[in-house]
Amino acid sequence: MKALRTFFKDQIRDYALLIALVVIMVFFQIITKGILFKPVNITNLVLQNSYVITMALGMLLIILTSWIDLSVGSVVAVIGAVAAVLMVKMHVDWVLTVGICLVLGAVIGIWQGYWVAFVKIPAFIVTLAGMLIFRGLTLVILDGESIGPFPTGFQKISTGFIPDVFKIPGIHFTTIVIGIILAIVLVLMDLQARKNQRKYGFEVTPTSIFILKNVIVTIGIMALCYLLASYKGLPNVLVLLFALITFYSFITSQTVIGRRIYAMGGNEKAARLSGVNTPLLLFGTFVNMGVLAALGGLIVAARLNSATPNAGDGMELDVIAACYIGGASPSGGIGKVIGAVVGAFIIGVLNNGMSIMGLGIDWQKVVKGMVLLVAVLFDVSQKNKS
Repeated sequence: MKALRTFFKDQIRDYALLIALVVIMVFFQIITKGILFKPVNITNLVLQNSYVITMALGMLLIILTSWIDLSVGSVVAVIGAVAAVLMVKMHVDWVLTVGICLVLGAVIGIWQGYWVAFVKIPAFIVTLAGMLIFRGLTLVILDGESIGPFPTGFQKISTGFIPDVFKIPGIHFTTIVIGIILAIVLVLMDLQARKNQRKYGFEVTPTSIFILKNVIVTIGIMALCYLLASYKGLPNVLVLLFALITFYSFITSQTVIGRRIYAMGGNEKAARLSGVNTPLLLFGTFVNMGVLAALGGLIVAARLNSATPNAGDGMELDVIAACYIGGASPSGGIGKVIGAVVGAFIIGVLNNGMSIMGLGIDWQKVVKGMVLLVAVLFDVSQKNKS
């Protein structure tokens, strides 16, 4: 019992998030009379929140350094505008367009990162200026009108699905097989991590909790895959998200760069005195954010099948809220990739559920603002206890 109490105390932030997500989903499932968990709605939920999750991964790294980026919504808009002009008006191949836009996102990150990391202008000011600059450039590029449609190949980035090699009527069986493989891989990885913890003398998760956790994760993966398989299968963008989540989880938990980002956020001066090149590290997080914001802009444009002047409007708020709701600390040094992902899904389920209920956009903002406030309040209360 003592081990269990210690475990829950150490892991309360992560498990509270998962419990909150489950409770919110069950609540909306009941309120919407079963609409939330319909296969088509689950698929739409994934597609609608793919760009938020994508950008939340980059925003998390910036927040870990104790800074913030307010410009991502405007970057989404300007990248979509550039992509539209290249593909529709200049007839550039969509694959080349994607490459150009990702490079442009990196250039935007370099621009903003330079002022923050080397000139020492606060990120709030730099990215607020960027929000205005890139929104204005979007209006200039589009000349106040929408541009589209886009090539089919480009659209499939956000609206396409993986092919079904089994071709069984009524269900996308390839998605089920992928779910089984993924569940097995995750369990094996967890077993290996547990083995390594024991090998080096670290405290491990109680056996009962370890088994229960893996059973719940397996059930969750298979349930999601079954719902997706009952519609059109696994969306292309979900495969992309899985690759990104895996990559950034590895970077933040298993690499020197990840440890240095956490150290910088915990105490920037101490990290610098320890030999960490903190300006270069901060610069890198903004370049990374620029690339991911560009990728988010391409996903949004592909989903809408057009570039619009108001694309990405207010999106930075959902991205930042996803990180804070997911357990990232406003003061830096605390936060996990999986937390940001869960936070993004909480935002997504709230948006989706309230829309199904017919709740106005005004009250939706009120609810999301209260959820964000409660999440930060939880972080502050945990710090005061420690």
